[in-house]
Amino acid sequence: MHKYLTLKNAVPGGLIYCAGDTLATLISHDFYYPRIIAMLLLGATLYAIEIPAYFCWLDKRFNKPGYGNAVKRMMMAAAFFNPLWIARHLVFINLFSGQWDNLSISLLSVATASFFYCLPVALPVNYMIQNIIPLSWRFFASSVFSAVMAIYFAMSEVLFG
Repeated sequence: MHKYLTLKNAVPGGLIYCAGDTLATLISHDFYYPRIIAMLLLGATLYAIEIPAYFCWLDKRFNKPGYGNAVKRMMMAAAFFNPLWIARHLVFINLFSGQWDNLSISLLSVATASFFYCLPVALPVNYMIQNIIPLSWRFFASSVFSAVMAIYFAMSEVLFG
């Protein structure tokens, strides 16, 4: 078992990613049972390993006190969830929803727009997560933020789309 795949990461990661995505699908009328199970497993495995591992690396790499390192942690956390990461997540969503025909390079442009559109919110939230929240709770906080953003995107699509 991977050292970051702990119950403290897997259970909340699975439940939070699943809950946020499920609420988003209910709002956008895209509810699909296999997607719920897949998002639960994705949040409890891959995301529960890679995100805490990266946050731990950030904490070690930029461990000196001061505003400079605080900003570097924030920027590096925001950079982790870059357009390629977002595009990969969109690929997972489409695969889990059985929407194979949506898999195309256009997901990268959607992910890029999403990344830059969210930066004004993501930067201060990532600053708080990386500099105020203790390391052992950063994945949990990041998962909650991701779930809220999934719900926001679904609401935006319904309200403004």
